[in-house]
Amino acid sequence: MSIVEHLGELRKRIIYVLVVLVLGLVVGLVCANPIYQYLISVDSAKDFELHAFSFWDGIGMYMKIAMIVSLVATIPFTAYQLWAFVSPGLREVERKAALRYVPYVFLLFLAGLAFGYYVVFPMALGFTTQVTESMGLKETYGISQYFSFLFTLVVPVALLFELPIIVMFLTKLRILNPLRLRKMRKVAYFALVFIAIVITPPDFISDFLVTIPLLVLYEFSVFLSSIVYRKQLAADAAVEARYRFPAEPQ
Repeated sequence: MSIVEHLGELRKRIIYVLVVLVLGLVVGLVCANPIYQYLISVDSAKDFELHAFSFWDGIGMYMKIAMIVSLVATIPFTAYQLWAFVSPGLREVERKAALRYVPYVFLLFLAGLAFGYYVVFPMALGFTTQVTESMGLKETYGISQYFSFLFTLVVPVALLFELPIIVMFLTKLRILNPLRLRKMRKVAYFALVFIAIVITPPDFISDFLVTIPLLVLYEFSVFLSSIVYRKQLAADAAVEARYRFPAEPQ
């Protein structure tokens, strides 16, 4: 394919993703109210009396919930479209192996959402509440502020949980390998610590409790990359042995 044909193929894949994103938003708007009722009924929210400070707060909250629902469906579909775009350049074995990663994109995103909502968010909310009470302030929160705070914490954590799959996919494409990942460990650690500090409240405990899982995810990604890399080396050795001519007798 020429460069223009590649760009046309990429454009088609992007349109598919946008269509699924819009359909996901429609489904999300239908499911927004039940999800909202659940989110305000849990222990972390039921003690708050949420207010609407503008006419658009309710609609904005529904749109944010719809966007999360849409992301749940769009992210694995995007992974599949990415695979479909690069698969013509892969061998048959690599195509089948890469396609198996797509369901795990969905599962890891859900795991990240669960970790962000049930671990990171209550921890961050408890810290901010304690600071507010220690200052003698009365808590009066708008629905927009509450859900913005919730999604700002949960969504980045869920996206970071995709790291192992991304590393395995790039290793399969021979863009990354465990040797390169180990060499860039210091830079990766710094980036992950920086991300953890940005998305958590400014206290050491919150930063620590979020940083540790991120570092574990990185090391787990290196481990998965090494498994894929060893299989690649074994396959390359087998191919080389198959086409190696026997040495001529002396």
